[in-house]
Amino acid sequence: MTLYVPPAFAVDDPQALFALIDAHPFATLVTHAGPEPFVTHLPLLRESERTLLGHFARGNPHAGSAPTDVSIAIFHGPHAYVSPRWYAEPVRAVPTWNFAAVHARGTLQVLARDDAERVLEALVARFEGTGPSAWRFAMRDRERDAMLRGIVAFRFRVETLVGKFKLSQNRPDADRRQVIAALEAVPHADGQATAAWMRAWASPDGDTDAT
Repeated sequence: MTLYVPPAFAVDDPQALFALIDAHPFATLVTHAGPEPFVTHLPLLRESERTLLGHFARGNPHAGSAPTDVSIAIFHGPHAYVSPRWYAEPVRAVPTWNFAAVHARGTLQVLARDDAERVLEALVARFEGTGPSAWRFAMRDRERDAMLRGIVAFRFRVETLVGKFKLSQNRPDADRRQVIAALEAVPHADGQATAAWMRAWASPDGDTDAT
């Protein structure tokens, strides 16, 4: 599986790739096994620059084949429709779609029971937060053991990361400013998030902000 990445949209900055993975951890995991690939949608947490953590339901057949084959985790960042009306010369352009995505290629290592519990605790901490009302595991040992038997936790060892940020870099700076302004004004979160990503990683004025 090869991602088509024109040079204008290629991203080699690890900080940008990690920012997308951290901000959009719900991934599509694809493993080349059998006559058809397995596909699972699941959250993956970045443990380090070269490892991700996640888990399958034990009943998912993907769990059995993943450790023996190469897998690709696809992280989908913000995306939005871009109208030619926003360009200086709309009659010489066509509609397109701006988006940011990262593909992580690597292999999966199934984890032991104690590690599986730590993966679940990390996921809960990441998405529940640390406030006093945050949910935490309070199951008794027997219930906790039964829950842990129902999952297969894994560590994804990343071999390569490929980023494609298609954020109007192939357009003149004036057009890119207009696209950002138009997306900031649309009444939906996807467009506004795409505009923010353009400002952060593809600013026409060179004032990108990686924070």
